[in-house]
Amino acid sequence: MRKLLAILAFVAACLPVFSQVVYEDINNTGIYEFLDELAALKMITLNSNVKPYSRSYIAGKLADARTADESGDTVAGRQSHRLNNRQRKELYFYLQDFQLESSSRVTRHTSRLSESYSNKLAFVTGKQPDMVLALNPVGFHYKDSLFTFSLRPILGVQWMTNENGSEYHRWWGGSMFGYIGKNFGFYANIRDNNESTPMVKPLYFTTGEGAVYKAKNDSSVYFSEMRGGIVASVQWGSLGIMNDRVAWGDNYHGANILSGKAPAFPYIQLHLNPAKWFDFNYMHGWLNSNVIDSSRSYYSDGIYREVYRNKFIAANMFTFIPWRGLNLSFGNSIIYSDININPIYLIPFLFYNSADANKNNYVDYAGSNSQLFFNFSSRQIRHLHIFVSLYIDEWKMSRVMDKDKHNFTSLKAGFSLSDFPFQNVGLIAEYTRTQPMTYDHYLTTTTFTSNDYTLGHYLRENSQEVFVSLSYHPFRGVLFNASFTVAQHGDDVPYRLNAGYNPDEVPFLKNITWQNHSFEFSARYEFANNGYFFVRYLNSNREGDVRYQPAAMNGNTNTLMTGINLGF
Repeated sequence: MRKLLAILAFVAACLPVFSQVVYEDINNTGIYEFLDELAALKMITLNSNVKPYSRSYIAGKLADARTADESGDTVAGRQSHRLNNRQRKELYFYLQDFQLESSSRVTRHTSRLSESYSNKLAFVTGKQPDMVLALNPVGFHYKDSLFTFSLRPILGVQWMTNENGSEYHRWWGGSMFGYIGKNFGFYANIRDNNESTPMVKPLYFTTGEGAVYKAKNDSSVYFSEMRGGIVASVQWGSLGIMNDRVAWGDNYHGANILSGKAPAFPYIQLHLNPAKWFDFNYMHGWLNSNVIDSSRSYYSDGIYREVYRNKFIAANMFTFIPWRGLNLSFGNSIIYSDININPIYLIPFLFYNSADANKNNYVDYAGSNSQLFFNFSSRQIRHLHIFVSLYIDEWKMSRVMDKDKHNFTSLKAGFSLSDFPFQNVGLIAEYTRTQPMTYDHYLTTTTFTSNDYTLGHYLRENSQEVFVSLSYHPFRGVLFNASFTVAQHGDDVPYRLNAGYNPDEVPFLKNITWQNHSFEFSARYEFANNGYFFVRYLNSNREGDVRYQPAAMNGNTNTLMTGINLGF
């Protein structure tokens, strides 16, 4: 670790190209949705395959959209397009938050923004123009020629009720980020949570983020999560150490490569963007195996000290952009365990399955668990985003022509239609199909999980989902959304090599052990950057094994949820 910190310091000191990187929480859906809309309008180009985005990346895209809107041209310079009034106000609103990533100093006013948004940096304390206590974004902000710093509160509550009773979720904490010089960034946020009952557990089929719960004296539970990182960067790339969640694979309702569902884990990340037509991402992470290593566990003063087996992930994603708006991506990953960090998996560009096979003499029980994935994303037709994401856990050509066998894969395909044929209206449709045994493994220490939560799609193996969503933005910050979901899960058959059956012959959804038909209507108002009110009505009919959902969502329910959130 000391060597890696030294490398980060060396990069920051020796490469004085202006580039600062900290990452924006993937839960800040407002800015992510707006960037997707801008990309569909061809106002900007976007690689949405790997999240979270850095704040400097977001700021650059907002600046591109502003330039395109003011000139009447897209980034491609081929067509003449302008934002409508709502979108332009949305742009000014988000630019307010990303002033700290601009080259200008933080002041009371935002240069060249419309009159209605020029005084949103509420009130200034002291006489220093670089120091601002603001209401939008809420917090304390400072910027000078060397140092940039932002400190923001996190606060929120959600309440829900249905035929099964009422539940609540409260959270509070704080976040901060900053830049030192031109090449060094840091960020951190902590959030303490209190729930009346656990709503997201490893077995639950929900898109909610996983948590490590601690029971309280009453029936409620508590959990805390710390995220953050330090990053050294240049104009063409960055290297950092993070403790965060990552999501890989284009999607609008749960990624099927890396979903971000598992609790945050520490990882090293390398990002390279040396040319407009090529983008590369690599990560090496420390996962929680939740498998006790009995040989290293011990008693101390009558207390059993549990020591878990080591578990790591290495993954890369190559993205090629042959034409503007078309992103072709492929990559691979490996889960390895029991040993300390192996230098093979610290080499970012390898095909890890081949490297692992040689290291372990092609002995399956001695090897690791490798994966391969592909992602296709096209925004070449204005208003339309088409995407396909394929995760391959195990593949044999002999299975392709055998109707009784299957490969272990997860396929997601869909499209998003924005502002056509009506402005401010969006339509999303996607289908996910995951074959039996996908994400699973016959060795408990190398499953595609961390803290027992899947790293892949939230429905896990032997499942399928249809998701359709219709959204409407009548005004700046206001979103109405209606969605329909059909999710099904089949038999959970353990992946065993010598269990009397062939894992690749387990039928897809032969028996539906759990299913959910749901309709949801929601309304959201983003009153400040990182702050919003929301209300949701959910009619869901969940049938089958009750282990897959919290008791509050059993059966046919009509659920009303409302709440407020400030900060991420």
